[in-house]
Formats: sequence, structure tokens, C-alpha cells
Amino acid sequence: MTVFTKVILYTDTDGRAKFREETVALDEGTPQSMLSRMFPSGGYQLRHSPPGFRSQFHCTTTPQWVFILGGEMEIGLQGGSSRVFKPGEHFYSADVLPEGARFDAAVHGHWSRQAGPDPLVTLFVRD
Repeated sequence: MTVFTKVILYTDTDGRAKFREETVALDEGTPQSMLSRMFPSGGYQLRHSPPGFRSQFHCTTTPQWVFILGGEMEIGLQGGSSRVFKPGEHFYSADVLPEGARFDAAVHGHWSRQAGPDPLVTLFVRD
């Protein structure tokens, strides 16, 4: 079976943001054009971030796909690890604040920044 690998930024049971991967079956369409099932979406938004952009630690408020259209995006996690996404790459951002928790920048969320020499251009697609 053909699959698509979905990279997910999520909140683990300890309240910290982490990455994991899941597969999405591409079991519809034809052998020349394998498709997943149709997923609903709640709109999209485009963003341009100039060189030097970096956010503070934050949680995702609404789960959404993030597709890198241009430049590079680095996502940093608590503990110092990070991952860089380049044009054509993606992740599903779902590291929401745990229910009943109060945001603590030493525990929750992630930061993002524009990396490399080119402006960062991203497409956000809401669930």
C-alpha cells in the first residue's frame, strides 16, 4: 500500500511539544495518481516572514497543516532540539495547551524562526 508520511508536532502527556510521524493511506485514485480520502478543512492562510523572524515559545491554538512554500522554517522544542523544514516539506501543528493548563514557557509549546538567507513563505491549512 502506498502511504504519505504525516509529520506531527503534538503535545505529549508531560505537556511538552514533540514530533512524531504517522502514515496516511493513499488507497484511492488510480495507480498513476494515488489519493488519500478527502479530508475537511476550515480555511487557509499565507504568511511571509522576513530574514531574522523568530517567535517566542507558544502553543498552537487551532490544529493546522503548515506547508513550507519558500525559505526554511526551524521549529524549536523544549530541551533545545529543533527541526528545519524546507520548501515542499510540511508538518501538522497540533501542540495545543493541555486542557486546564496555564501556559508556562518553560514547559509548553515551541518556537519558530525563519532560517537561511531567504524569506520564509508558509501556507497554513486549518482543520
